[in-house]
Parts: sequence; structure tokens; C-alpha cells
Amino acid sequence: MASFVISECGLKPLPRIYPKPRAAQPLSSSNLRFSRTNQRFNSSFCSSSGINKERNWALRVSAPLRIQPVEEENRAINGGEEFDPAAPPPFKLSDIKAAIPKHCWVKDPWRSVSYVVRDVVAVFGMAAAAAYFNNWLVWPLYWFAQSTLFWALFVLGHDCGHGSFSNNPKLNSVFGHLLHSSILVPYHGWRISHRTHHQNHGHVENDESWHPLPEKIYNSLDNNTKMLRFTLPFPMLAYPFYLWSRSPGKKGSHFHPESDLFVPNERKDVITSTVCWTAMAALLVGLSFVIGPLQLLKLYGIPYLGFVAWLDLVTYLHHHGHEDKLPWYRGKEWSYLRGGLTTLDRDYGLINNIHHDIGTHVIHHLFPQIPHYHLIEATEAAKGVLGKYYREPKKSGPLPLHLLGELLRSMKKDHYVSDTGDIVYYQTDPQLNGGRKS
Repeated sequence: MASFVISECGLKPLPRIYPKPRAAQPLSSSNLRFSRTNQRFNSSFCSSSGINKERNWALRVSAPLRIQPVEEENRAINGGEEFDPAAPPPFKLSDIKAAIPKHCWVKDPWRSVSYVVRDVVAVFGMAAAAAYFNNWLVWPLYWFAQSTLFWALFVLGHDCGHGSFSNNPKLNSVFGHLLHSSILVPYHGWRISHRTHHQNHGHVENDESWHPLPEKIYNSLDNNTKMLRFTLPFPMLAYPFYLWSRSPGKKGSHFHPESDLFVPNERKDVITSTVCWTAMAALLVGLSFVIGPLQLLKLYGIPYLGFVAWLDLVTYLHHHGHEDKLPWYRGKEWSYLRGGLTTLDRDYGLINNIHHDIGTHVIHHLFPQIPHYHLIEATEAAKGVLGKYYREPKKSGPLPLHLLGELLRSMKKDHYVSDTGDIVYYQTDPQLNGGRKS
């Protein structure tokens, strides 16, 4: 099933390093109710243009007959008990796909390029304005806004990596290199490791990004490493280190063509991206001689660190921090569908439009080939199939300050998982941050 999804992304599959997922249970007519009329939603969708749109999670969509979740279904799954998120879902990946309107799968390269133009113009415009005023009242505002736009550039390059930017691989590669190299990300190296993340999401050992540490590896870490990994703000600055050396328990680098991350026929791509990254680094060094190192730090260096914090915050909270404990899998219990259903949507308030609705993450993880500008509609159409396996995100204010609390709580509780068992949950180290054993 995973190979089916990845193939639609237009990406090369990796050798299998995990068991073949079991087929999900077929749909049962006794567990479903079909609506005889089209469902009308009470909320209207704000225009996709404009930064000040309000997030609206209920849309009018064109979709097949809606499969409505019922309480009897959840009781049947769990033997009359409360809903268990680790229980195998009563639907298949194809059922979710069938519920999503066909136009949501259509990629519009002109629309994708228009988002690039919008963001690039904003980046250079703000840099010029900040340099012109050169005022310490302006710089903090510039740093927050520019770091957010650097993060938006990354998201567009991320779409290139998935093939959701366009159907043209060469166009995706060109824009992916331009966008990611400009913010010091090796495009192909990251693209390939991110593909591994999607192929193995929710798997304890095989996942690539923010996966849990098995207890044995966790216990092997020294106290300083544990502190750096679980004490803010250090985890929010981890991305550059991850690019160079990956996560604890894994070896390799996103820059080295001989890394364990890559297969032989991907090495030329990795070299190309490393050369582009090096060229950008050289350009920044040259700029430091032209405008001075302090000015470069203010215009680029601090926004880059802010971008790294955005990336680590968003990617971490897509897989952690829910008020209910969510499962991680290994062995025969893992499947592409079950792993993907443990991901989370997040609401970022006014930032949703700026960073291209990356918070709409569940459907993106299951179907990464859907363009970002269709994800909200696709999510709304799929909710009837997903039922309680979809967790509504908490409504955000203009700025997603509430997520900082969820991040802090997760860092204090989510430390490691058991070395044994095919369905495991995060446990807490009672000696770290004064937490309690869970």
C-alpha cells in the first residue's frame, strides 16, 4: 500500500526495510450509514488568497456519498469499550481516496509558481525595508516575519519533493533546488529522507523524523544529550544537526552520497544538491564582505534560526503532543494506513495561509501527492470515512501561542518507548525535568 502512494508521488521507492502491511479490514454495510442527500455545511470557506483569512475546517465540497461514522461502529471495533486509536480501522486507504473529490488531485503548476512569486517578493521586500529603516524597533518584527516566510519557502520546496508542485519532475527539481538551497537545505538529500519518513510514518524503528527512542537507546544517552533533546529551546534548533548526522540510533548524512539514507542510483542527485547548498553558503560568505557580517546576521542569520525553529515546532507537533496518548507501531501491527492515522492536524491561525496550510497534515501524510491548496477540502471530504480516527485541531487565535503549551507538555512526558511490543506508547523518565513515571 505504501508503495502505491509513493508511486503516485512520482518518487523512486526505497528497498523495503519493514514488513509488508496487512490489508485493512473491509467495510461492512452494517457499520455504515449513507446520507441520501448532499450534506450542507454551515461555514463558508474564506478565499485562499489574503493573509487575514480565518481558518475554517468546514467546507462546501463536492464528494461522493458521505460515509458517516456512528457510535455503533466504534463500539464494534473495541468490544463495547471506549474508542481505541490503536484498533485497526474499519476502512481501507482506497475508501478515503474515493471520498476525496477528483479535482483535489489536480496539480496546477501556474498556481504553484504564483505562490513562489508571492513568497519571494515578500522575502526581498521585507529585507529591503528592514535594511532601509535599520531600526532596533523594526528588527524583531522583521525577524519573526522573515523567518516565517523562510519556512513558507521550505513548504513550497517540500511540495516539489513530493511531486505535488507539478507533474513535471524537472520543474519540481529546479524549483525545489532554488527554494531549498536559498535556506540551506540540501534538496535531494532531504527529499529522499522525507520520502522514507512518509513510507514508514508511525513505525518506531523505521520512521525517519521525530520518531521515538526505544528505551535501550534512550538509556545509552548521557545526561547532557537527554537535556539537549528534551529541554527547550534546544530541540527547536535541531534541524541543521539532523541534516548532518540524523537522529540518535541512525547513521548517515543528507550531504554525503555514500550515506545509508541513499541507494546507489540516487548518489548523483545527492551530489547535485550538496553542490547547490555549498554555492549558497559561499554566496553568504561573499555577502558578509559586501554588507558586513553583522548586517548579514540581522538580514539572514537570525531569520534562518527562526525558520529552523518553525520547522522543528511544526514537524514535531504533527506527531506529538495530543492530549490523548497515541500509538507507535512495529512488526506486524504496523501498516501504512495505521501509521498515517497517528499524525495530527494543527491550526496556526493567521499563519495557515502564509505557510501554505501545512498544518492540514493527516491527509497530506496519507496522500502526499495532493497539492497544498486542496488539502483543506480533501480533509473535510474524508472526515466521514475517518470518523474518530481524525482528531479535530484546537482552534487557534491569530497566532498559535497555544501550541507552545502543548509542545512543553510533550517534552516533559514523551521520552521513550518500550523495546518490546508491536503497539507501544511514550513513557516518561521520572528523573528528567521532574516528570512522573507514566
